[in-house]
Amino acid sequence: MARWTEWKPYPDAYHGEYIQAPIGPGLYEVCRAATREPVAFGYTKNVAEALCDVLKPGKLQKRSFFRRSRKRYASGEFEYRTWQTATLTDAKVAVEHILEQRETMVRKRTGTRL
Repeated sequence: MARWTEWKPYPDAYHGEYIQAPIGPGLYEVCRAATREPVAFGYTKNVAEALCDVLKPGKLQKRSFFRRSRKRYASGEFEYRTWQTATLTDAKVAVEHILEQRETMVRKRTGTRL
């Protein structure tokens, strides 16, 4: 069974670095490096493309009415990991399973039941 890759720092395209991710179906997760705060999580038909789109200006921060504010993220501020799958359906099933596990953990911690 496939597994998550190790966490990798988001590359800085300005310095010619690139995202190391599958150009095919799979899962991705992005977090803030310092706090491990989740930023993005999901499945897609092209993991590399999805990771490129996650931190485009305006994706994480809403643009103002006048579209002045387009934040550039500092290199090393975010990390990502990937999980390659054979098909998009496999990726969707894996995400659903992960979300169920996370929900179960939250319920155990809080002592709530559905």
